[in-house]
Amino acid sequence: MYRRTFENMNLKNHRVIDLRSDTLAVPTDEMRQAIFEAVIGDDVYGEDPTGKELEEVVAEMFGKEAAVFVPSGSMANLLAIMVHCDKRGSEVIVGNWSHIFRYEQGSASQLASVFIHNLANSDDGTFSIEEVKKNVRGGDFHEPITQLVVVEQTHNMAGGKVIPLEWIEELSKVCKENKLKLHMDGARIFNAAEYLKVPVSRVARDVDSVCFCLSKNLCCPVGSLLVGTKQFVDQARRLRKALGGGMRQIGFIAAAGLCALNTIVPQLGFDHQHTRQFAEAIRNTKSSIFYVDLENLHTNILMIKVTDNPKKITSLTLSDRLAQVGDNEINDGICDDEKKPILIKSSCKNLQTLRVVFYHQINDELTKLAIKKVVYVIEELQK
Repeated sequence: MYRRTFENMNLKNHRVIDLRSDTLAVPTDEMRQAIFEAVIGDDVYGEDPTGKELEEVVAEMFGKEAAVFVPSGSMANLLAIMVHCDKRGSEVIVGNWSHIFRYEQGSASQLASVFIHNLANSDDGTFSIEEVKKNVRGGDFHEPITQLVVVEQTHNMAGGKVIPLEWIEELSKVCKENKLKLHMDGARIFNAAEYLKVPVSRVARDVDSVCFCLSKNLCCPVGSLLVGTKQFVDQARRLRKALGGGMRQIGFIAAAGLCALNTIVPQLGFDHQHTRQFAEAIRNTKSSIFYVDLENLHTNILMIKVTDNPKKITSLTLSDRLAQVGDNEINDGICDDEKKPILIKSSCKNLQTLRVVFYHQINDELTKLAIKKVVYVIEELQK
């Protein structure tokens, strides 16, 4: 990933629209009030009432027996791997685009001594179930012991696509036949539920464990939940302590989580609408350089593809230009009502792919301003 930082730029007199990630979502006023009023205790002693309430609400919502609060999605995934892969010499099967394989420092191997075996992801975020069958190992003592398969929902690198539930159901049957556990990295699982118009319990029905992030599109300042059977969660809670994940008075954060489930989750559809409006505007430029797959746009993540072109324009070219102000932009009306020029922050996945992500704070007004800017820049670069 090509990361850009903006800390040295004077952005005071600009209208900055930050589309790098939904991790930039911040607590709403209602959430801040819930944090202020939270009833708290020591969660490591099991005495934080708001934390316990959040875990109970989440477990019921997901149709599972229990849940445990953890500081991050990466820790949730690592805990799931550690609990499910309880034999030395274990391995976990993941997609080669997965967050576990690409963005968690190989923590399964680094910290849990579990081998990561990756299979090629398809464009829709799935991988071959036949390949899973072929790659289950452990019958020969020269081999590692396959114990776990992990899927991602929604799939980040696939552009926020929702993994088909039928595929997960089929994969679950194969896992059961081979005595494997199935974990879902459901960082944005509520976006999947919104897209499919089904309860989140249906999305998680066929997996043994699932986690999701409070701190991405749900606007909470920190935290994730790991969900599964009571036995699984009890072991995860024990291992959480070993990883430094006991956070004492989690009630403040848990109060934000409860507020998010009641107030932010029902509004996720607006994020999807804004993402689609932005994508349609790019499509309507009819650019030969920049392309969006509107037909396969599912949720709040949009990948803007850059085709091979004689001008050698890359995703970095577009990202850098969106974060600049051209000489004629104010005169051309590329500004807000206060005549502040518009800057868009975005992230490059590679030289051919620019990612933008919409979230709660990117409202109708900011979406319209972002569209105005991106269309202007694309038409400029096209010329």
